[in-house]
Amino acid sequence: MKNIVFDLGGVVFMRDPKKCTEDFLNFFSFVRAEQMPWFWNEYDRGTRSLEEVKGDLCELNNCDRKKVDEYLQLAIDKQEVIAPTEELIHDLKAAGYRLYVLSNMSKEFIAFLRKVPVYRYFDGEVVSCEEGVCKPEAEIYRILLSRYELNPKETIFIDDRKENVEAAEQVGITGFHFNRKDIAGTISELRSKFKI
Repeated sequence: MKNIVFDLGGVVFMRDPKKCTEDFLNFFSFVRAEQMPWFWNEYDRGTRSLEEVKGDLCELNNCDRKKVDEYLQLAIDKQEVIAPTEELIHDLKAAGYRLYVLSNMSKEFIAFLRKVPVYRYFDGEVVSCEEGVCKPEAEIYRILLSRYELNPKETIFIDDRKENVEAAEQVGITGFHFNRKDIAGTISELRSKFKI
């Protein structure tokens, strides 16, 4: 393998549940559901605005706009780099691998994450809100391969959602499922795979 592609949410970045109230976690419980709500998918796709999504969240959570404004900002501000993943990325870069991002992410969230120091290790990125297409749609994987002239046989994609991993495999990319419930074990497996 020469090219290692990372999803962002749940792989490189995560909110620490210990630093969140139960109400906040319940408010965003849909993010970890098997199926994302349609409005959040469209937000990630870049076809639904932040203002529209705020209205959707008011309706979904039966709450006022003030709470939605506060919680959405907190959802961005509470994003933290996952330390073992950051160390892995640093070591992969030092070992000469090419590193890329392939993520479903809205413009407000990606603008915040791009400022985090770990982001400088990536050689390229494909972000859903800028492409108008989301994982697991095949087109977003093809955009990545084409834009950076990557050979799928030399490329591995790491994601915490199995359907996204399976979609990568459908276009010839090696997939790896990142287990958020066992980060230490997952990172150890990746280190072994890449011999670092």
